[in-house]
Amino acid sequence: MPEVGGPLPLLFWPFPAAQEITEVLEWRTDVLTSRAGEQRIALRPRPREIVTFRHRLDALGMARAAELARAGFAGDWHVPLWHMALQPAADLVQGATEILLDTGVADFRSGELAAIAVDGREAAAVPIASVQPDRLIMAEPLVLQLPGPVVAAQRVTVAPIRVGALTSAIEVARRRQGDGTVTASFLLRDAPDITAPVLPTYLGRPVQTDPSLVRRPLTASLRRAVEYVDNGFGPVVAEPLRDVFERSETITLKAQGPIARHALRRWLWSLRGRQASFWLSTWGRELQLRSAMTSGSTLMRVAPVASLPAYFGRAILLEMPTALRFRTITAAIVEGADHRLTLSSNLGEPVSLATRVHFLTAMRADADRVEIQHGSVAIEVTLPVIEVPA
Repeated sequence: MPEVGGPLPLLFWPFPAAQEITEVLEWRTDVLTSRAGEQRIALRPRPREIVTFRHRLDALGMARAAELARAGFAGDWHVPLWHMALQPAADLVQGATEILLDTGVADFRSGELAAIAVDGREAAAVPIASVQPDRLIMAEPLVLQLPGPVVAAQRVTVAPIRVGALTSAIEVARRRQGDGTVTASFLLRDAPDITAPVLPTYLGRPVQTDPSLVRRPLTASLRRAVEYVDNGFGPVVAEPLRDVFERSETITLKAQGPIARHALRRWLWSLRGRQASFWLSTWGRELQLRSAMTSGSTLMRVAPVASLPAYFGRAILLEMPTALRFRTITAAIVEGADHRLTLSSNLGEPVSLATRVHFLTAMRADADRVEIQHGSVAIEVTLPVIEVPA
């Protein structure tokens, strides 16, 4: 028995998640605005991670969950990260000390634990000796964790284990005497240092070109910070507070499969809340070409869409047959009924009349809290973003 007031032993939360998992990442950023720009200071370089699991349990499972909570609610827990769970690449054999799987898409750590669940039953914790790119080397042979001499890979789920603490009460919703849902939320300790994914870059910023990105124009807003002056006797006067025009939108990103899921989490991690900026295409085909371009030309003739000064310095994206290309508009003049734009450099290949051309906008996340919904097939995240000075 631990001494009164001493640290409680770590308990293991073995129940597999049977429903959607919610993962919340929380950063803290201090945004200092000025009339012409802003400065963003990251106060929390690594996020706080909160995961919420929903478990479908029978009467015995609900009773065990209640007793575990009673025994160690205020202490730390060993928590399997079921949103990073993987299936082995080969069957598991009793006595084996290796599990073949892609360790690069989950947070497996040498010297820590992994959870092994068979047929969706309660998991068993096994120590990890070392982590290789294509396998886990276990510290002891797999014996009691497997129900038979050989277990098919399709029956097995392997997940990393992290230390966490309960953030709220464990909730039990009992449908029938032997059927209920247990909900538990954990604040994970020791956040990993995840590297940013490889994305195309332009002028020092990554460009988000994920094809799953969905624009939601109903939630978009165009504004400029102003102060309305009303003395009560005359007209209301709008006084600009900043020289920056703000375009805010909500984007939704989806990813399916372990590699794509991990890449999306890496990108969200690289944003560091509101701290980092990136390029985001409008995908609105704002620039309608009036004539084709040769491979060496920097002149683009388009239908008028803005005043001539408004073109200057704008970044654009061209959907070329070979790849997405990024350029900057350096000049604009009137040419008959059209506008002729000068690009920062030629494309190196002919540009057909049907090429789609969109504006690129420098954006950042407009929230330090990101919520990721992990489903059985894909993950989805909805992120508010706001324009920043390019």
